[in-house]
Parts: sequence; structure tokens; C-alpha cells
Amino acid sequence: MPGLDGVELTGPVHERYDEILTPEALGFLAALQRECGARREELLRKRAERQEELTRGGTLDFLPDTAGVRHDDSWRVAKPAPGLEDRRVEITGPTDRKMTINALNSGAKVWLADFEDANTPLWENMVGGQLNLRDALDRTIDFETGGKAYRLKPDEELATIVVRPRGWHLDEKHVLVDGRRMSGSLFDFGLYFFHCARRQLAKGKGPYFYLPKMESHLEARLWNDAFNLAQDLLEIPRGTIRATVLIETIPAAFEMEEILYELRDHSAGLNAGRWDYLFSVIKKFRARGRQFLLPERNAITMTAPFMRAYTELLVRTCHKRGAHAIGGMAAFIPSRRDEEVNKAAFEKVRADKTRESNDGFDGSWVAHPDLVPVCREIFDGVLGDEPNQLGRLREEVSVSASDLLAVDKTPGDITEAGLRGNISVGLQYIATWLGGNGAVAIFNLMEDAATAEISRSQIWQWLHNDVHLADGPQVTTELVEQIIEEELGKIRESYGDAFDEQRFAEAVGLFKEVALADDYADFLTLPAYERMP
Repeated sequence: MPGLDGVELTGPVHERYDEILTPEALGFLAALQRECGARREELLRKRAERQEELTRGGTLDFLPDTAGVRHDDSWRVAKPAPGLEDRRVEITGPTDRKMTINALNSGAKVWLADFEDANTPLWENMVGGQLNLRDALDRTIDFETGGKAYRLKPDEELATIVVRPRGWHLDEKHVLVDGRRMSGSLFDFGLYFFHCARRQLAKGKGPYFYLPKMESHLEARLWNDAFNLAQDLLEIPRGTIRATVLIETIPAAFEMEEILYELRDHSAGLNAGRWDYLFSVIKKFRARGRQFLLPERNAITMTAPFMRAYTELLVRTCHKRGAHAIGGMAAFIPSRRDEEVNKAAFEKVRADKTRESNDGFDGSWVAHPDLVPVCREIFDGVLGDEPNQLGRLREEVSVSASDLLAVDKTPGDITEAGLRGNISVGLQYIATWLGGNGAVAIFNLMEDAATAEISRSQIWQWLHNDVHLADGPQVTTELVEQIIEEELGKIRESYGDAFDEQRFAEAVGLFKEVALADDYADFLTLPAYERMP
């Protein structure tokens, strides 16, 4: 349908969409896109250039041109905003109505309301999620299903909403500005800010965001400029927005201080997005041989030397600059039928959160409401009555470039079980993603796009580095295709009547495209998005 002043909507306009896609909101989106779109495209070209350098044998290091920022001890980020002082437990999840209510009621301090990896960019998800967030702030989001009613608790008991828009690499194909697709990042950010910024301020909080997939401080600078433009357009004071950046790419790990500096008037800290970080390590160095060859996914722990260096540097960097350091995801989904599985998993969650709290993190992520009390108990034990650990400066931490790149010191094997696990998780996740759901419970873990990216990227890397399984043959295209058929048969049997032949056929085709083709797709979500209506 035609819009106004060069804005065109190509997606369907369902019931109540006119409440979100108003002429004023579309004009606001167009202003953001026209101001920031060309710079976004240039920054994406710079990503591609850096990838080419790494593939040719280049490396990553701390930037000499920004040494002055790192060595200047005088600057700090903005003070924590209302609702973000205490972040000891954060829950993540998509913005459907049920999850919105459950997450806000969960007892967590923060809810990451996700338009990115725990979501799929189905048009109905993107616009419907915006409606749900606005309805939640207006307290009109009551929901009933299966005879059960879901209602919001009083405002003072609800988690603080922090919205994660899509990364810079993703478009929103259903909105054209001057004949071209607009940025998915700006669409998600812009609609939420336009409709909900003043609503949040009226509740004593503010418009807060998580920024994903960033690869450089220049990308952070673009976000900061977008924030200033948005605040100016709506006559909201600059510095009202707060943003936490996910350090989930290995290039960004070398620019943590610079990223905080660029966003310093809007910064709420950094998060250790560890699953995407592993994906980034594989992706960036996929063609560099065995020096950057990781063991199978389940063998990689946070105590691996290169992962340890990354999290230690993150805490040190954040607290040096007065910013929160938020730990990684506990993805376990409790079983309603197997207490032994639960016991073992809860022990792993406790160990993980204990390590993070002892390292100085100010809080951490969980994927399920049942894990909120576990995470809170552990951080309560360290924090006591304090809201955070910003006073723990971790001045003893010293991390070098070689520490961050010590991938070859990671213990573990590559086994047939690991290969099969990657294939099974990849197929099940992609099939569900194509159906419109981006947060999928598989083998008692809440999987999102990051774990599917690791799964298919490891297979690509193993194929192109002549890897032999520790307990079997060399990984070849023929072997992978054989195991795909075998694992598909197991999935078909376990799903029973719920197995969707057409959807899984699409998933197999896409999985082969992103795992077996010689040309490596930067993100599986890019070709997957083009398969969506």
C-alpha cells in the first residue's frame, strides 16, 4: 500500500496495525532511514572488507588510532538510568503476548524484549510485537489460552523492558523508503521509540535498548547519531535513551572501550553474548586452518582460554568506565518429566552463574522463568544489598590480543555425536524459524539463531579443513548428506503427527545451502528471510 512522502508498505495491514503504522510513525521512520541508511550501507561494506583481509591472512588487534580513548582514564559513561541500576537477573524472549506477560511477571529485573535472535522477522511478529509492548505499557495486554488467564502484576513488580532491535545487517523488506528497503534495526528501534518512549518516561523509566551484532565503534557511533536524531525529532532530551551493547563478535572485543566511548551519553553497559561470539570466531577465521578450528559446540565452555580472556576483559572494561557488565545466557529449559536431567542442568547453571558473579559481572541472562530464582539467589549472595558490582574494578586483569585469539588452546574433540547434534539442531531450528518462531526448545535447551549459526558454520569449517572425526571418518559432503537423512528420520519419528514434511524439506534445502555450499553465507537468516512472505 502507498505511504506518505516516499514511504511504501508492502506487507499486509491486519487488525490494529493502523495503531502502530500511523502516518506520523512512518514519517519518523523515513527520517531515520534517510539520515542513517547510507552510512549503514557503508559500514556493512567495511565489514566485508575486513573479512577479506582476515581471509587473506590478516589478524585483529587493538586499534592504534583510538589508543587515546583507551589510555584516557578520565571519561565515564552516563550514570545508570531508572530501572537499570540493579540488573542481577535478566530474562530474554520474543514479544508475543504470552511471553510478554510471563517475562514481565517473572521476577527478573530486566526483560530483553527480542525482535532479533529469539524472534523471526515475520511481518506479523514485527508489528504485532510492537503492539504487545505498547499494550503492556498501557496495561491492556490480558491474554487467555487453554482455559488459563495471563495478567500483569502491579507495575512496581514488573521487569524493566529493554528492546533488542535487529542487527545492522538485516533489512525490513515490507517498508520501502524512496524505493529501497529500510534498515530492520531502524524499523524496530524507531517504532518502539516513537510509540513507547513517553509511555516509559511516564512510568519513571525510559526507552532502553540492547544493540546486537556490532563489529566496530563506528557502528556504535551510527547508533548514537540515530539516538540523538530520534530524541531531537520527538523533543525528548538527549541522553534519555540507554543502550547495552552485546559484545558478540570478535572484532568488537578489540573495541570495547571505543564502543562505550561512542555511546557514553547513552550507554548502559556491555553484555557477553557468548553464543554469537563463538559463531563470529568461526565465521571470521573459517578459512584459516587448524589454528582457528574449534571442537564441537557442546565441548566449548566459558573456561576455554580465549573465552575466559573475552569475559575478563569485558568486566574490566565496563567497570573502569562505570558501565554494567552483564553475563551470558543460561539456555536450559526445565523438564517436566525428568528430574535427573533437571538436577544436572541446574548444577551447571549454578556453576556458570557463580563463576560470573565471582568474576564481577553485575547480572546475567536466563531463558526460562524457572531459572530466575536460581540466578537471583547466586547474585544475591555476592551483591547483598548493593545493586551492582561497579566498584570491583578488576585492575589486575590484563588481556592481550593473542589471549583473545588463542582459539587453538581450546580442549575438546570433534565426534560423530557432535556432527549429528549440529545437524539435528540446525534442521529443527530452521524448520521452526521458517514457521515464524525464533525461540525453540530442543534437547532441553532454548535455542535461538546463534546456536543454529554455530551448528552450520562448524560443519562448513570442518568440511573445508579436511577434519577427521575423533571416532570416525573424514567430514565430507557425502557424509553430511547421509547424516542429514538419518537425523531427519529420527526427527520425523519423534515429532509424529506434528512433523511437517514441506517445512522440513525447506529446512533441509536451506541447511545444505548455508552449511555445504562453497560460498559461505554471512548469516543464515539472510537467505531464510527471503523465503518468508
